[in-house]
Amino acid sequence: MPMKTLITALLLGAATLGQAAAIDPYGYKLPPSMQPKKKAAPAAKKKGPPPIDYAGEFVNFGDWKEVRAFLDDVATRDGFDRAELNTLMGQVRYVDAAVQLVKPAPPGKPKNWQAYSRLIVDPVRIDNGVKFWNDNREALERAEALYGVPAEILVGILGVETVYGRNTGRFRVVDALTTLAFSYPEAPQRAERMAFFRGELEATLLFARQNGIDPLSLRGSFAGAIGMPQFMPSSLMKYAVDFDGSGKVDLLNSGVDAIGSVAAFLVAHGWQRELGGPLVYAAAVSPNRAWESMTNQGLSAKYRPQELTAAGVSTTVPVPEQQTYGLVDLQNGAEPTEYWLANNNFFAITQYNRSYFYAMSVVELGRAVRLARGGM
Repeated sequence: MPMKTLITALLLGAATLGQAAAIDPYGYKLPPSMQPKKKAAPAAKKKGPPPIDYAGEFVNFGDWKEVRAFLDDVATRDGFDRAELNTLMGQVRYVDAAVQLVKPAPPGKPKNWQAYSRLIVDPVRIDNGVKFWNDNREALERAEALYGVPAEILVGILGVETVYGRNTGRFRVVDALTTLAFSYPEAPQRAERMAFFRGELEATLLFARQNGIDPLSLRGSFAGAIGMPQFMPSSLMKYAVDFDGSGKVDLLNSGVDAIGSVAAFLVAHGWQRELGGPLVYAAAVSPNRAWESMTNQGLSAKYRPQELTAAGVSTTVPVPEQQTYGLVDLQNGAEPTEYWLANNNFFAITQYNRSYFYAMSVVELGRAVRLARGGM
């Protein structure tokens, strides 16, 4: 067989044998068309967050010394049957997901109000807010007349909290609260946080008894917040109202009760009917930074307009001279910080959630819903 024919045969044979090698037995490199085709590696699947374990695991809390002491105190203080508390605790589960979720987020990107706002003041919340407002117009008007809280603020809070009842939480409240009350993660204020959650666990037991419901039937957030407005159990006991006249408070299913309860909470935490007008005014600050000491002054309005003007803070529209204001700074990552003058009603919202971002998102969402309904 001529050499050329032999080489051709060998090349074709190599190709026919599944194209198993890039070089034939004699060292000839196969042409590109005959090179073995590499299988494309499967695209790596993006790993999302692990699924949340809402159910937890049984750890026999009743054997824990601190739990037994707590149950003794509750039985004595509130008149609960100790054996019934033992039976209840025998059904409570440890929820590690609550422990993980309550930990502060690791240091990361700088705070960014505009990014946060885009997540909260979104089309889903606005569309659902319009429907909620239309469906509950009478209750919102009645709450505004009785408590002095504008409808848009009530709509804003319920939208930010649970998208009007769509996301009220899937944890058993007693499980989450017991876990955090006795197994809170290491933190500088661990003892204080555990004491807080023990108080909320006791409030849950009292609320369930008062309303004739099984405490294990209550569902809520990883921190034990309940219903459309995400009231902690102690707030539910203090501020929730039967605004629909049904004879019971139902913050899970009654939007009307949720409306009245949020309004009652705000009034109890400093909302002032007589302030009226906008809660915030866009502000500009001077380069001399004399105003800098006015930021981070807590959750209250303490400065007169004249003081703010003297420190180099200005607004595009006049602000009511008789009110006091706080200088709110909303950081925007690498972009310039936004500054606002906020009155006491803005800071009443921060008593619901101690965050400027939270209170401002309530204001912005409520305004967006009002405008989407055709309001001015």
